[in-house]
Amino acid sequence: MSQAGKRLLFIAGLLLAWLALLRWGNDLAILLEDDATSRSHGTPADGWLENGKRLPSRGDNFRAYSSLGTLLGRNAVHGSVRDSVVDAYAALAASHPATRYVYAETGWPSGGRFRPHRTHSNGLAVDFHVPVVDIEGTSRWLPTYPWNQWGYGLEFDSEGRLGALRIDYDAMAAHLLALDDAARNHGLRLEVVIFDPPLHAPLFAAKGGARLRDRVRFSQRPAWVRHDEHYHVVFAAAR
Repeated sequence: MSQAGKRLLFIAGLLLAWLALLRWGNDLAILLEDDATSRSHGTPADGWLENGKRLPSRGDNFRAYSSLGTLLGRNAVHGSVRDSVVDAYAALAASHPATRYVYAETGWPSGGRFRPHRTHSNGLAVDFHVPVVDIEGTSRWLPTYPWNQWGYGLEFDSEGRLGALRIDYDAMAAHLLALDDAARNHGLRLEVVIFDPPLHAPLFAAKGGARLRDRVRFSQRPAWVRHDEHYHVVFAAAR
């Protein structure tokens, strides 16, 4: 084989290894996690995390916002939060099997400063991208790519529309209710949800929205950046 051929083979091998790492690196990291109990310290804005647990990259009805993000460990949370998130998706797979959900960033396995976010430091905060449907009402994966900041750069209008996509408020309400149920089963509660206030009305008017409004507290103040393409959920110990 010529030198050029060997170089091409080497480059192809590196590319395949990189693709395999992106695809299964987070799964391997989860396998290597120990069973030590997670401990959150401080607040989501100023804290740290012991024995953080990574969320799985994908499931029957959900996936992470970025393979690179999960490989780097930007999907770690307190163990009870992880169990709550996974259990909620499992419940939705049974009740809403055709709906596709995407979770976004959470924090580092050891917590601490999590740029560019102002919070996510103690394993008790999770960003979830809004579920969306197309003009025919079919659930779609929210597009998350580097050029749209892995979904964070998307901008929905005041009616929850973005091109051919619109926010599936029914699916979002179902997710938050399932998440609240799962959190209670793991000794947690949803302390607050941050979502663009002008979009609260269509959410609460959706199926399950009235029950959601009565059960979960939503921040009424606009966040430092608009939370229209994702909703930020803060967990806390059950009272």
